[in-house]
Amino acid sequence: MDSVDGLQCLTMTAENPPSGDLIPAPLVTCKLCLCEQSLDKMTMLQECQCIFCTPCLKQYMVLSIREGCGSPITCPDMVCLNHGTLQETEIACLVPLDEFQLYQRLKFEREVHMDPLRTWCPVADCQTVCHISAGDPGQPVLVECPSCHLKFCSCCKDAWHEESSCRDSQSAMPEHGALFGTDADAPIKQCPVCRIYIERNEGCAQMMCKNCKHTFCWYCLQNLDNDIFLRHYDKGPCRNKLGHSRASVMWNRTQVVGILVGLGVIALVTSPLLLLASPCIICCVCKSCRGKKKKHDPPTT
Repeated sequence: MDSVDGLQCLTMTAENPPSGDLIPAPLVTCKLCLCEQSLDKMTMLQECQCIFCTPCLKQYMVLSIREGCGSPITCPDMVCLNHGTLQETEIACLVPLDEFQLYQRLKFEREVHMDPLRTWCPVADCQTVCHISAGDPGQPVLVECPSCHLKFCSCCKDAWHEESSCRDSQSAMPEHGALFGTDADAPIKQCPVCRIYIERNEGCAQMMCKNCKHTFCWYCLQNLDNDIFLRHYDKGPCRNKLGHSRASVMWNRTQVVGILVGLGVIALVTSPLLLLASPCIICCVCKSCRGKKKKHDPPTT
């Protein structure tokens, strides 16, 4: 067991063989790099008991922290039967201190975004967590920031509008009200699926939410999960707003078509071979089944 900053880190260690015995240390294959390592270089996850080499697991955790937006870090094994999740003590042991602090901050922000009774103050310089009073689901509730004492709507994050709906209300916060919303020029918007806030500094208009992996158009928030050819930007209000040149769009479509055609050619080439080889495969399977059946049959007298 190794200890880092008072936290226990679970690592595998090989038992010392008795003196005089030349027993080679057992080797374990890492499922990430597919290399055989000794047990002292491996780390076992507490929840699912899966084993990986420590350098690979460290790199996996750092990438998961930077790209996961505070989501739980799951076991790297895609076919893990226990669907294990890494504990905070394990993460603290294997990543640098600044990465662990980043994970804690992103995790807290994600918890606030997913909590229906908590929200962030819409003032950009405030960043205070405000509590929402329990009310009817989907109905706007008055929220007051405890730090800047701003009163805003819990649904649209705009100035509180008691006698009008969220769509009819006009923002009373010109210094920061234009930062949020569904307006085409707003630099901060919510994901249409998980409602997490996303900021767009530059790049194309095809956005992918890191939290739920949903792909959508930044301007109109339309679903683009099935639009592999990006036909959405050929017509309508978002025409020619992708942010890439026409040549790059055509190159992307050519790549997609090439991949589909390549898969089709592979299927056409391999299908006759599979048909020709199917009798041999069936015969081999039948012979093996007959051999097993003969072994299990009781002897006749």
